[in-house]
Amino acid sequence: MASDARLIDISPPVSPRLGVWPGDVPYTRDVSLSTDAGDPMTLSAIRATVHLGAHADAPNHYAAGAPGIGARPLDLYYGPCQVMHVAVARGGRVLPADLPAPITAPRVLLCTGTFPDPDAWNEDFAALSPALIDHLHRCGVRLVGIDTPSIDPQ
Repeated sequence: MASDARLIDISPPVSPRLGVWPGDVPYTRDVSLSTDAGDPMTLSAIRATVHLGAHADAPNHYAAGAPGIGARPLDLYYGPCQVMHVAVARGGRVLPADLPAPITAPRVLLCTGTFPDPDAWNEDFAALSPALIDHLHRCGVRLVGIDTPSIDPQ
């Protein structure tokens, strides 16, 4: 059976250059053994914020007593998705009227273009409006993503 299902990875590469929320923990990697240095294997450790690059926030990020990411069902994050390019000003809020088409999938990713370089932090990225969150909920959307560091403004 043929399928048009595919996995599209839009994650920015994780590196020490990747910008993080001001005051958060930047990515670092400590290499203790390296095959390039003649060691029999490469061993390393990383330290970084969990809000690095593309990520999903667990409910316990914004609500006391809420579940962590390990308690979330995987099907929230994998399945049919609608990608929409929205025209919104830097520093603006995405409104329902900004959506270029009706909602047709339970997951929606919004491309705003307002955080164009993940290695160079800019504070005026677009965010979601409360009205859009309500609209998406009414449309049966289970997950929403945006190409910025947060669904909230800085």
